[in-house]
Amino acid sequence: MRTSSQIILNLTNVGLSDEQFYWLCQVNQDWQLERTAKGELVIMPPVGGVSGNREADFITDLNLWNRQTKLGKVFSSSTIFRLPNGGDRSPDAAWVNNQRWESLTPEEQEKFPPLCPDFVIELRSRTDSLRELQEKMQEYLNSGLQLGWLINPQAQQVEIYRPHQPVEIIQLPTSLSGEKILPGFMLNLPVF
Repeated sequence: MRTSSQIILNLTNVGLSDEQFYWLCQVNQDWQLERTAKGELVIMPPVGGVSGNREADFITDLNLWNRQTKLGKVFSSSTIFRLPNGGDRSPDAAWVNNQRWESLTPEEQEKFPPLCPDFVIELRSRTDSLRELQEKMQEYLNSGLQLGWLINPQAQQVEIYRPHQPVEIIQLPTSLSGEKILPGFMLNLPVF
């Protein structure tokens, strides 16, 4: 039984190139598309008001910290990253340090940046499959993610992803630290 309202199309034998995927997204701008590392095309449903508001709060907090520190660039859920180990993914919030961002060409910055963010937040909405989000977090880790938070209001917990470490699960309410990746960044999460 499918618990997610997203649609997954198996395109593994089609051989959709990075450029073709980019143009597919450009001509279908009303749809939020992703591509998994396995080559599946994911059509994401829009989020509702509660999830959209929470996502906006997380991006705002991250951006306010970044404006003070000027250590990198913050990205919204509309940004697709072309991950080094495959997949084209859109985290709910993402951050890339300045050095890595500035190493990209202007064209790479303009299109789907060919890198994995240093930090991501994924927020599970009511209709999201936890298993699919956990697989997405593993794709980030496999592509170089340094720190990731999968916030799961349904279970009142956060899964913290770090390279070469087991996933840490923390119950809400909690305060999350940006650790060495986002020095001084704290996100306070209430019980939802």
